[in-house]
Amino acid sequence: MTQVRNKQLILRDYVSGFPKESDMIIVDSTINLNLPQGSNELLLKNLYLSCDPYLRILMTKDTTSGIGALTPGSPLTGLGVSKVVESGHPDYKKDDLIWGMTKWEEYSLVPATGMFKIEHTDVPLSYYTGILGMPGMTAYAGLFEVGTPKKGENVFVSAASGAVGQLVGQFAKLTGCYVVGSAGTKEKVDLLKNKFGYDEAFNYKEEHDLNAALKRYFPEGIDIYFENVGGKTLDAVLLNMKVHGRIPVCGMISQYNLTQPEGVTNLAHIIYKRIRMEGFGVFEYYHLYTKFLEFVLPLIREGKIAYVEDIAEGLENSPAALVGLFSGQNVGKQVVVVTRE
Repeated sequence: MTQVRNKQLILRDYVSGFPKESDMIIVDSTINLNLPQGSNELLLKNLYLSCDPYLRILMTKDTTSGIGALTPGSPLTGLGVSKVVESGHPDYKKDDLIWGMTKWEEYSLVPATGMFKIEHTDVPLSYYTGILGMPGMTAYAGLFEVGTPKKGENVFVSAASGAVGQLVGQFAKLTGCYVVGSAGTKEKVDLLKNKFGYDEAFNYKEEHDLNAALKRYFPEGIDIYFENVGGKTLDAVLLNMKVHGRIPVCGMISQYNLTQPEGVTNLAHIIYKRIRMEGFGVFEYYHLYTKFLEFVLPLIREGKIAYVEDIAEGLENSPAALVGLFSGQNVGKQVVVVTRE
């Protein structure tokens, strides 16, 4: 039996309000680098971990979300890119690179279900936590399957420079839409306009009247609002939607840390304008993953799509990286590097 040190990020207790770095603790444990006899699981060496806002929902002792909860005293679980150390499953072999659900630690023993084998390694491996992984699929399914954009339509994206938003805007531009994004700093607004090719962008923190801001950028109204934030932004958007507008609901990050969620007062506009507002879970669209790769890989290789990552080095920096999502510290997709092989 080979025993090695296994650094882990443990959730101390359920979180209320904004998460703090002290809600998590780095511990040293050990792990046997041999599969238990007869196991069909995978023993993984974790390379990259994905910092995603939905993890905040899992830190609450709340069963209403229906997406489960993390266990205090145990490592965080989330999406990552890993290398197979030992496999008890016929679909995977030693040294295969995969992405899927793993744990926030150096080595993990996990079920083989729901894993994606990484076949294309001419692009950075970390991309499989983002543009080539769950966030990329989220942008693709949310925009094309739920939003159904047509050339010439007006698209608004909130949290537009984040892991999902930066891709939604570019996919919409490739479709021939007029695209505007909102973000929370001047740096991010500049990125939206100069790197991601948004037609217009604004800093929502500088707009005392969001309704007026949206009327300025969308004098004819919004066909598709890609919803990442909820709250006051959604309320203002409802006043500015066009008849038969669509709102794919991807996330509501403005609400995750509130003990009492904010009300939305303009819901009647869903009736007046026959708006279709639809929540979606990316896992319901993973059957399209191969089709998605055929769409996005050529765009990356030909430089037709820009992608920005915010890299935190080392598991010891993961609490700060995760907590930073909720104050907009990250610029682009937040990734934690466990090891660079």
